[in-house]
Amino acid sequence: MDRDSAAPNDISLFDGPNGLGRREDLFPVVRECVFMSHAAVCPLPACAAEAMIEFAQRGTRGAHENEWTAQCVRETRESAAKLLTCDAGEIALLGPTALGLSMVAHGLDWSPGDEVVYYPDDYPSNVYPWMDLERRGVKPVAARPSLPGVITWDVLEPAITPKTRLVSLATCNFLSGYRIDVDAIGRALHERGVLFCLDAIQTLGAFPITMEHVDFLSADSHKWLLGPCGAGIVYVRKELQPRLRPVLLGAWNVYSPDFVAQEGIKFYEGGRRYEPGAINLPGIMAMRASIDLLLSIGIDRVGRQILGLRARLSEMLCSLGFESLLEGWDTSPEASDANRSGIVSVRHPKRDMQALYRSMSGAKVVVSYRRNRTGQDFIRFSPHCYNTADDIEIAMEILTRDVV
Repeated sequence: MDRDSAAPNDISLFDGPNGLGRREDLFPVVRECVFMSHAAVCPLPACAAEAMIEFAQRGTRGAHENEWTAQCVRETRESAAKLLTCDAGEIALLGPTALGLSMVAHGLDWSPGDEVVYYPDDYPSNVYPWMDLERRGVKPVAARPSLPGVITWDVLEPAITPKTRLVSLATCNFLSGYRIDVDAIGRALHERGVLFCLDAIQTLGAFPITMEHVDFLSADSHKWLLGPCGAGIVYVRKELQPRLRPVLLGAWNVYSPDFVAQEGIKFYEGGRRYEPGAINLPGIMAMRASIDLLLSIGIDRVGRQILGLRARLSEMLCSLGFESLLEGWDTSPEASDANRSGIVSVRHPKRDMQALYRSMSGAKVVVSYRRNRTGQDFIRFSPHCYNTADDIEIAMEILTRDVV
């Protein structure tokens, strides 16, 4: 990797005269444990918890339906738009990820014989909505990479036919950690008139992204965005909103003056078009605070920090005899930081992975235990930008004790 761009212990992100504040104050979890499982469900930073508490406390003193709440919702759309480099009118504030992907799958006007390309070993949220279209006469076509999650245009192109309407991929595979080239794939699909949909939950908040060649995107906030479960972002390109019919209808997204149902259905414009009723306001307040925190650090800087930690982690795991899920790719000439993420999944040929996982959990080092389709066991590490080289040293000390 490009070692010059890595910052594996860049404590200046938080502490010191140029930092945002004390790491322990911004991320209280560091007082309790070493948390390196952001590809699962993240701990909340202090600002997110405070935003949720403020909303709840305001709700004890008056109505939730007021201008302060409305302004917070508007500002959340704007912050999300900055994150995605898009227009705020293209943002719906909905989670979880599966909801947004299902809305795309069932909101488009499919015809029998249409084809949709997906990856069967993506997280199930980005598999089942496309498989389910088969009952409507749509043919789900599986992408078949030679390595888990390593999806390039060369892998996709053979699956594309004149009948392909849409391709839906994860920006990063939840187990292998391979990060796709969104711009290259999206550009190639658009040149062929094919729509591009993304499950972005494993990269949004960790790495920069642009919607230039993307049509739809969905991501809940409870991983790299450092937000709560059930609050998320759905992106629908403005030009495609007339084509993507809302599948959830209610008083908020259908024009209903004075809350009186009309004789016809007319949708509001913008992201509100896909929000049928009361949205998850406590979660949205917390998600907004977390997004603003990440934007204040700078997503480029967040990504560099994560890749630096990943490099150090991978090197030390290798020295202990662990094998990466992408062992062949990671040391190949094709390997690039542009395709690496914060996820490292490893197994040891001579050790019980469940036992190692339990040992780490008992020592208050939080990682994830996962299995692939063939039943192989893995420990998945996924550090964020507030983790440090010392965190990795602590984890390696535990593994060294149990492996060596």
